[in-house]
Amino acid sequence: MMNIYTKALRIASWNIAAINNNPFEYWITYKENPAYEQLMNNVERFIENPGHKDVKVDNVFTEEMFTQLDQRLTNVGWKSVRNYWEDEYKDRQIIETFMKDSLLGSKRLASMPDRMTNTINTEDMEEPIVFRPTVINMYDGDLSTQDIWYNKWETFMFDTTLKMKNDNPDEIDNDVQDKKVYELLQPILKAKYPDITEQESEDSLPLQTLCLAIFDAILVHMMNTVSTPESWQPLKTEIVDALNKKKIPRTLEILATEYIDSDIVTLTEVSTAFINQAKLDKVLHATFHIVAPKEIDSVRDQNSVIFLNRKTFPGGSLGEITDQVTNSFPEDVKVPVSKGDILAIKAVNVLDNNLQLVVAAFHGDTNGLATVPVLDAVVKAMKTSPELSDHGLIFGLDANTYENTPNAKKQNVMDFGTHYQKYGLASCWGDDPQPSNYTTYNARTYLQPQLNKACRSDEKRSKGDVNPKDFILFIKADYKVVETTKDNTGTKGNYIEDMAFPTLTFPSDHGVISTIIERSVGS
Repeated sequence: MMNIYTKALRIASWNIAAINNNPFEYWITYKENPAYEQLMNNVERFIENPGHKDVKVDNVFTEEMFTQLDQRLTNVGWKSVRNYWEDEYKDRQIIETFMKDSLLGSKRLASMPDRMTNTINTEDMEEPIVFRPTVINMYDGDLSTQDIWYNKWETFMFDTTLKMKNDNPDEIDNDVQDKKVYELLQPILKAKYPDITEQESEDSLPLQTLCLAIFDAILVHMMNTVSTPESWQPLKTEIVDALNKKKIPRTLEILATEYIDSDIVTLTEVSTAFINQAKLDKVLHATFHIVAPKEIDSVRDQNSVIFLNRKTFPGGSLGEITDQVTNSFPEDVKVPVSKGDILAIKAVNVLDNNLQLVVAAFHGDTNGLATVPVLDAVVKAMKTSPELSDHGLIFGLDANTYENTPNAKKQNVMDFGTHYQKYGLASCWGDDPQPSNYTTYNARTYLQPQLNKACRSDEKRSKGDVNPKDFILFIKADYKVVETTKDNTGTKGNYIEDMAFPTLTFPSDHGVISTIIERSVGS
């Protein structure tokens, strides 16, 4: 018996990336506007070699500002932090001994309150998202002077009332409760962050508020020092408009133009807003069944989603089997997956003799340590279930695999290749993955709370996340690869190597991968 190849299957897979609300967090390629590169290089120089510009904290967050803030803290029943201000912070240098203080970072005294208040999703239909007045989010108000910034910042933190989802429904009858922004802050526990002292942990609510105010003040001062408000603020607006506000429409546009001929599209890190807008898109809705998990992740708002072509799979999803996958995890090992990371369904390809398939999408954890256990669980679920044992498999995933792994804390791409081959699987890249076949190229800038993760402009390639992370897996005996392409431009098959992305026209930090495979049948 020889094999012949029949019906082709076109598959695309893309981590569309959850919305990043800091437009400056990652280096982007923006050749159309040289002002961007100049601004980011100026920020880098300011932080790397501030020289005489490394002024004391109380030059940018003044004594008057502190006094106002401390009064606010005591008015809400918190402890005064004047002793911390006078003994610890006011005489620090803004860069060398504040921004670059690794201990301050490990205590999470600035990054934790930034996480809680940077971008806040509310239950208010008129204002569903609000932003703290800071450089590093989508806030569009004027930040041209320290005084303008602080007045808005203080008002936001202490006077703004938000309609928030009730976290304690057993104690409060209403689903929604009013909260001030400062009430969203959480204590920093020494048990979780051991570098913080017992006293700092006890005082962590007012103390992190102070550190956040200093952090934001330094950012505003730095931007208005290395640039002018008339330059950097409109530039920020451009980036926010393209990468944040228009992210979903642009992502939908790429799918509806470049990948509309796909039989299957697997997507990861998908927001609920994207799912809703995709279902309203006339082209996508007419072409695909849009299948979301039955249990949507509304907290992180990152979900795996599958598009099934209506002509190829007229029945759409014939049932979600995600629970069968997660129930196949080993009992003695905690697999680092969250709700929404995995979606697995059954489907029938009517254009290929009613071929029964399991179609799965998966978003791996940052270090890729869940990838192998999840693959094991998919295979186990299919082998042990009578209804799935004769199904084929199409599995699109952001495996979060790495080219170089000097220790066991990250998933090596070649080890992953060896692992999937033992199950008789192959990938869109062939039997063996190529370590230098990158599908990500991103690097953090200096405009974010964790400077230890920042990459200089000349280190984007060497210290950035440039790795072979994305795969489409299938049963090797069933298919052969006809063609595989990748895309980081928004045009199928057009991938520019050595280019940091996202860009203003490609709104994700993962490339789209697309493959054509043909099923092998005995003749």
